[in-house]
Amino acid sequence: MPADLVLLNGPVFTADAARSFARGVAVSKGRITTVGTESAVSERIGPHTEVVDLAGRLLTPGFQDAHVHPSSGINLLRCILVGCRDRSEALDKIARYSAERPDEPWILGGGWSQDWFPRGCPSKELLDSIVPDRPVLLYNRDGHGAWVNTVALERGAVDAATPDPDDGRIERNADGSPQGTLHEGAAYLVEQVAPEDTIDDQRQGILAGQAYLLSKGITAWQDAHVDRETHDIYRSLATSGELVGRAVGALWWDRHQGQEQVEAIVEMRSEPEGSYMPLTVKLMLDGVIETGTASMLEPYVGGAGGGVGNRGIDFIAPEDLDQIVVLLDSLGFSCHFHAIGDAAVRHALDSVQAARAANGWSANRHHIAHIQVIHPDDLARFRQLGVAANAQALWACDGGYQTELTKPVLGPERTSWQYPFGSLVRSGAFLAMGSDWGVSTADVFAQGDVAVTRSDVNDPGQPPLNADEAISAMDLLSAFTSGSAYVNHLEADTGSLEVGKLADFAVMDRNPLEEDRLAGTRVAMTIVCGQVVYEEA
Repeated sequence: MPADLVLLNGPVFTADAARSFARGVAVSKGRITTVGTESAVSERIGPHTEVVDLAGRLLTPGFQDAHVHPSSGINLLRCILVGCRDRSEALDKIARYSAERPDEPWILGGGWSQDWFPRGCPSKELLDSIVPDRPVLLYNRDGHGAWVNTVALERGAVDAATPDPDDGRIERNADGSPQGTLHEGAAYLVEQVAPEDTIDDQRQGILAGQAYLLSKGITAWQDAHVDRETHDIYRSLATSGELVGRAVGALWWDRHQGQEQVEAIVEMRSEPEGSYMPLTVKLMLDGVIETGTASMLEPYVGGAGGGVGNRGIDFIAPEDLDQIVVLLDSLGFSCHFHAIGDAAVRHALDSVQAARAANGWSANRHHIAHIQVIHPDDLARFRQLGVAANAQALWACDGGYQTELTKPVLGPERTSWQYPFGSLVRSGAFLAMGSDWGVSTADVFAQGDVAVTRSDVNDPGQPPLNADEAISAMDLLSAFTSGSAYVNHLEADTGSLEVGKLADFAVMDRNPLEEDRLAGTRVAMTIVCGQVVYEEA
């Protein structure tokens, strides 16, 4: 029977168990009917078959992002500092943005880099000098801290007498007054008085995020922060047919509540719609190393971020976490953990161990995202407990963050434990990949370049960070296809190119496996269910 679509003259990376290559694929009614040689695929060409000549360009399964924030598309309309090279350029951009929008009541946005400022903490005076009359709230590039001006602090009633929240810290001057940087939950003190996004704002943000992801060859993703409003928007988009990719919702666990929220989470899971599947629960365990809020087994060097003996913050107490994960696991949820510090990683693993002991093994896909620092004793536990490692590779390199903010507070030994992707692969751990966009780029090949070389994609001449933790390009491609498909509960229909599976493909502009570096490779075409949904102009 003739195919609807044929792509041939590969190479075609199938991402099957053998990591095999073919020369072409044929598609009928949105599913793969043939994977094989050019002659085998050519037999499927009929008078109405659409034929795409790959001309030596690489074809892969559609990429899947296991940890991403598509709603960050809303930030494309705000004051975004991503791409600025330094503090001066960022301040110029804020000033221009403000001047061009004199009637905007708040200046909102973010994307600033902590290594632009001493101790990673920008002051309110810098913002006051360019925007003295309106509140400014700008999150840093990883979303774990906010930079605010004096007016914003006044609107939030944040002053020297304001206590630190349990899940955050107000950076202070010597006299106790707010310095202008709000870490973790402290940012909410100002955020709660800022204008709320409308439902339509959020809807348009997700659609803009989807368009960006499709342009990077990403055909399925796990949204790492889905609250009730986001859940309802996804369902609406799926109903209307506007949700082109496949979205797995990680339902947000509110750390300020307890197990009473489980009923609402179970209710949301019972409401899948088309290509939207609310299957997992997101548990935020700690902050970030640069501000001393990531949870560590041993204190930060010099007590960074909170005085002598500071070990960071556990957003969920370990004993509570065990109970939560045992309950969620018993209800059939996969747990999606945010864990950056070695203590947070251990607490996540301990909670899964408690769930395995209480409930036995299940088909749940528990996974730990970020995994910046893992104690060597815990590496083998990923495989032993069936926990997937969900890696965000772009950060696994040296640079200003490392030299100015991270290495000094970790010390040499823990620095060598950072982003141990290679060790995890060698220990048999299951590896998935997530970009964490809009914190960073969703470009698979920019991320992959760092994972393979352990050097900054924008400064490849830098020495690698923990070079023995590099992974191969094949490990990288497998993690972004079959690996993330498994974590997303989508492996039965996607993640590899096999007969009967959905025809979700990414076609590159070249064969990056024959290049010296993966970076610079572009996605030329993205296909979902046999339909072209993105094509490079």
